[in-house]
Amino acid sequence: MVEAVVGTRSIVLCVGGVGGWCVECLVRSGVGKFTIVDSDRVCVTNINRQLMATIKAVGQVKVEALKNHLLEINPNAEIEAIQAIYCEDTADRFDLDSYDYVVDAVDSLKDKALLILKATASRAKFYCSLGAALKTNPLKVQVAEFWDVRGCPLGAALRKKMKRAGTFPAHKFLCVYDDEVLE
Repeated sequence: MVEAVVGTRSIVLCVGGVGGWCVECLVRSGVGKFTIVDSDRVCVTNINRQLMATIKAVGQVKVEALKNHLLEINPNAEIEAIQAIYCEDTADRFDLDSYDYVVDAVDSLKDKALLILKATASRAKFYCSLGAALKTNPLKVQVAEFWDVRGCPLGAALRKKMKRAGTFPAHKFLCVYDDEVLE
């Protein structure tokens, strides 16, 4: 049985194609205190790419299905499952300063930009998932600081949005992205 990494508390916002796999890696690494956030239910179209998506789980709340899966790996994990979307209306519900790590797997450009600003203003270490949709070459996965990301339309759109608004992250942070060119 995996023992939790003492004192480490993480929040993963959106647990679909990226966030769910991230949480599983963390729980298998010994991190045992999580908050997982997603507003969706498991759909049959999720089965090809999302961790908790199985025929049996179709229709279930994603965060509840994922929580059940994670507790099968580590029954001692402390997992808070919140069925919600992270957005301007709900952002204040999440005390990001109470976490050691914040993982962004949000899909919406507007909500992702808000999370970047809020998370980098918190005491938590922040990691951001950028564009990888429809990409097929795992050798193209890259990690870079936000302002150094190249070849990722989502990263470019976020930087442009922030420059136009005159709002910038409080500090540097790492992003995972894929610079594969789709044909």
